[in-house]
Amino acid sequence: MHTHTVFFWLWKTTSQAQRAEFRKGLQHLLKDPNVRHATIGEPAMTDRDVVDNSYDFGVVAVFDSLEAHNAYQVGRHHDEFLQMCQDLWSRVQVYDLQH
Repeated sequence: MHTHTVFFWLWKTTSQAQRAEFRKGLQHLLKDPNVRHATIGEPAMTDRDVVDNSYDFGVVAVFDSLEAHNAYQVGRHHDEFLQMCQDLWSRVQVYDLQH
């Protein structure tokens, strides 16, 4: 199994309509057939010193294997997401887990 976790910081000038567009883009991205399970969320605003609530959206996608993840990275849904949304974020951070 391979878990791909991605955090996005949108530009401070992002409108509510653009945030909605970004969420739709994430939903489209996760329709890739290589994705076994996925979730999209916003910070829970957990009040602990070790928690980073500074991002705008997070995605967790689970794949059956590293090979499935790699196929997703070069797949149509990923390319379309980048075309639709890459101008909306100022920063992206990825954490991957192999299990």
